[in-house]
Amino acid sequence: MKWRGRERSSNIEDRRGEAGGFGGPSLGRSGGIRIPMGGGSRGGIGGVIGIIVVLGIIWMVTGQNPLDSLNDGSGTTTSSASSQQLPTEGQDELVDFVGVVVKETEDLWTEVFASAGEDYPEPPVVLFSGQTNSGCGVADARTGPFYCPVDSKVYIDLTFYDELHRKFGAPGDFAQAYVLAHEVGHHVQNLTGVLPEFNRRRQSMSQEQANAYSVRVELQADCYAGVWANYAGQQNLLDSGDIEEALNAAEQIGDDTLQKRMQGYAVPKTFNHGTSAQRQTWFERGYQSGDPNDCDTFSGNI
Repeated sequence: MKWRGRERSSNIEDRRGEAGGFGGPSLGRSGGIRIPMGGGSRGGIGGVIGIIVVLGIIWMVTGQNPLDSLNDGSGTTTSSASSQQLPTEGQDELVDFVGVVVKETEDLWTEVFASAGEDYPEPPVVLFSGQTNSGCGVADARTGPFYCPVDSKVYIDLTFYDELHRKFGAPGDFAQAYVLAHEVGHHVQNLTGVLPEFNRRRQSMSQEQANAYSVRVELQADCYAGVWANYAGQQNLLDSGDIEEALNAAEQIGDDTLQKRMQGYAVPKTFNHGTSAQRQTWFERGYQSGDPNDCDTFSGNI
């Protein structure tokens, strides 16, 4: 991805190195849409082995709907979290990369919303290490990247990118960009009412019904990531192989692929993010079209 030398977003909060552990609620039941990273068994966050998912994902082992964590806006932050000054450009390559990708998503969605006569409130992206507070509870590095609809922020511990490469088999800077673009896609869904509507409907859903609805939510965020990839191409940011990196990431984090890797077989009724084929299809649809209106995952078959 040709990102060097481009403008960074000003909406980056750097909380890396802050004191960890706030004693507040974990993200297990009150958190955002997220991506567990891997690691050993752990208390909090459902106490599950974290092996799962990317791009808004939760613990597949339990069959828990990843959007169970969406609340009605009553989430609380148990302690204030302080940010430090962002490293100047050229001091931290990964921070520069994240800043550039976020800026490009801001430019895209500002343009899309403006075309509809609406403003686009840009979501802050919080960089943290270990733990930090969010409007959805205490975020842990092992949770992976997530979007919190309560405070409208994206959270990421940058060590996740190493996990994405080593544990999920999805290397490359554009795979990393896909992660961010997907989480920003959830912010778009929050603004357009998709996430609040799901939060309302899931109250009367069975777990299996909620899982099925969640798949449609996640696939739309994948499609929005593809729309961003199309925009990045228009800005001459794509290198040869970038789209293949994103498609590979989509394959590696499909529910069927992850479950087969973890337990040797897949249980479709527990899928809550979509199969590898579905995730690739919807990302590619957004990329080929470049039109968010083509990302309607709620009508017809997926």
